[in-house]
Amino acid sequence: MNRTTLSLIAGTTALAAVTAFAAFDGPSASGAAAKPAANLPVQRTSLLCPAPSISDIADTAYTSFTPVTQGAESGGKAQLQAADEQSTDDTGAKDPKGSKGAKKTADEPVLTPKAPGTPATGDTSGADTPALIGTADGRFAPGWTVQETTEVAAGTGRGLQGVNCTAADTDFWFPGAGTAAGRTDYVHLTNPDDSAAVVDIELYGKDGAIKSPLGENLTVPPHASKPILLSTLTDERQADLTVHVSVRSGRVGASVQALDDKAGGDWLAAASDPAGSLVLPGIPKDATDVRLIAFTPGGDDADLKVRLASPDGLITPAGNETLHVKSGMTTTADLGEVTRGEAGSLVLTPTDQSVPVVAALRVVRGKGDRQETAFIPATAPVGSRATSADNSAKGTTLALAAPTAAATVKVTASAGSEGGTATSKTYTIKAGTTQNVTVPAPAGLKGTYALTVEPLSGGPVYASRTLTATEEGVPGFTIQTLPNDRGMVAVPTATEDLSVLQKP
Repeated sequence: MNRTTLSLIAGTTALAAVTAFAAFDGPSASGAAAKPAANLPVQRTSLLCPAPSISDIADTAYTSFTPVTQGAESGGKAQLQAADEQSTDDTGAKDPKGSKGAKKTADEPVLTPKAPGTPATGDTSGADTPALIGTADGRFAPGWTVQETTEVAAGTGRGLQGVNCTAADTDFWFPGAGTAAGRTDYVHLTNPDDSAAVVDIELYGKDGAIKSPLGENLTVPPHASKPILLSTLTDERQADLTVHVSVRSGRVGASVQALDDKAGGDWLAAASDPAGSLVLPGIPKDATDVRLIAFTPGGDDADLKVRLASPDGLITPAGNETLHVKSGMTTTADLGEVTRGEAGSLVLTPTDQSVPVVAALRVVRGKGDRQETAFIPATAPVGSRATSADNSAKGTTLALAAPTAAATVKVTASAGSEGGTATSKTYTIKAGTTQNVTVPAPAGLKGTYALTVEPLSGGPVYASRTLTATEEGVPGFTIQTLPNDRGMVAVPTATEDLSVLQKP
């Protein structure tokens, strides 16, 4: 092959490459404005579910749901499978029973969804249930949601525990964890990838950063999960800590399991990214005690205005009008029975200068030896759509908050996992309020169902779902916030623009 032929091939290849690149470039030479990016269904979704319990008497239910999404591909599947191993090392990591040594698990799907629009369920029991790694593609990917719900009849963390299985990421904030006597808090790290992940866990208490060399350079093997007992990382015993999980290499899913000897427990999901204004939606109306935990990772202190979005509007809790958060220190405020029998969401805004903050609420229902605990982290707004799985005919409460402007919201209840017909209802949420809406249960419901929340107009909407199940007088409950379900993604419009070849 002569040099002329090689040059021709090279020139043709370069032309194709430039043309392909130009397809995602700006407006053409004619001066036409660029078309906006198309909002299209995602084609693949991955979720990670932590090992559910350290209790031998735990019963865990998994519910998978994908909402029907216009424009989604016709094929595809979704499945949840066990992580290859539960790893340990000398940092205090343990398998779900707390024993040393790696534990292999059978690689069998926990559940297999059959079609979007209908929930699929599966269940396990005991302390041997491993972490799960899930994937969905094609028509099952847009908005795929998996809920892990565990009932523990007695012992540490007894009550109802629930968590949404999450996507892998590289940075997580957990205000509300603890190492005090009577607390057993684990950070669960799950690695979905083919290479090891390296992770740091930083702890911040009331006086600032807590030295914890054992939390540095933690290795999470490929396709594995590692529960880290927080009390093994430090000798300090504090009731309220902020935990920062940062990934040096790779990516992980991260959740905190916060268990109490006397007051039950729940999963603490990661708070939304640090921001100047935060919303913590859906405080139960019968909450007997609410504690706010806040932290600012920057170099400046934060001064926050504290308000409650009630059914009648924004009100200021007596004695807790503002909160001063010192830089690098975990700050708390006891709000008591702040909701006073009505639906409510906490709204935090800067009093003056905006300083990024992370925050969560520790919520208690019941009194004395019949208390139960759950958490509400600050969350992102619903956006275009949010999805909640594992709802039942009784014991489900959906809270919708519109802190800045009125909003119209469509709520759809899916078909049941074992039968029933989907139904929808539209609600108007007044500015500055929270409403516990009457959930439109599916007609002829059998099994569990899913909820999708879609704002139609107005200001941003924040949402959470509460599940309740009272056992032997203990008011078990768990709360999951409902940020966007990531079912759609913006894709730039592709057009050919050969004129870029003429540009100098």
